Amino acid sequence: QAQAVVAPKEPGWETSAAAGLTLTRGNSDTLLTTLSLDTKRKWERDEAFAGVGGGYGENNDKKNTEFLKAYGQYNRLFNERLYGGLRVDGNYDGIANLDYRLTVSPLIGYYLIKEAKTSLSVEAGPSLVLEKYKGQSSDSYLGARFGEKFEHKLSDTTRIWQSLEYVPKVDNWSEKYILIAEVGIETAITKQWSLRVVAQDIRDSQPAGGNKKNDLRLIAGTAYKF
Repeated sequence: QAQAVVAPKEPGWETSAAAGLTLTRGNSDTLLTTLSLDTKRKWERDEAFAGVGGGYGENNDKKNTEFLKAYGQYNRLFNERLYGGLRVDGNYDGIANLDYRLTVSPLIGYYLIKEAKTSLSVEAGPSLVLEKYKGQSSDSYLGARFGEKFEHKLSDTTRIWQSLEYVPKVDNWSEKYILIAEVGIETAITKQWSLRVVAQDIRDSQPAGGNKKNDLRLIAGTAYKF
């Protein structure tokens, strides 16, 4: 008898939740907690990515970390490597006095490397930036967005990744821009659970008065895959 042909199962959403906690008592009294949720899915000609994350910290009962960020991106592949898409980013940072920053970016991207264990893509396009700092009026401007993302699987259980985004104001490239960099490593300890360390660096060329231009975060924690 002829055997029925079974169609391959289409990949579903890949979702992971991560959490980190640092707590000290005694000579120092500190608290730092971070939470994030990321999801992605790839079809034959489409890709979707989304996530939300935040953190809160205190040092001797004085708040020193308070941030929230979210993103979403959709890509439509024109061929195996070239794609067009739309990305939306939202950010809040209480320590940097940033009430909100919303960035909407249509884009064109290209996979320089697209292999089973390694991927490297670059993106570019215009951006509409809406932002407001505490004590200041809201502002909006037209920017440009240049992005790059790299990911590599060192083994079946360990991966590393790196990303970089540069969003300057189109009529003032050298003095008004946002630069965001991230690098991380994740190692699985079971099929669902893993350990990860992530470093994030955010440079705002024109922060609110009295704040530094650069913020560096080092986050260590655990992640769970659904």
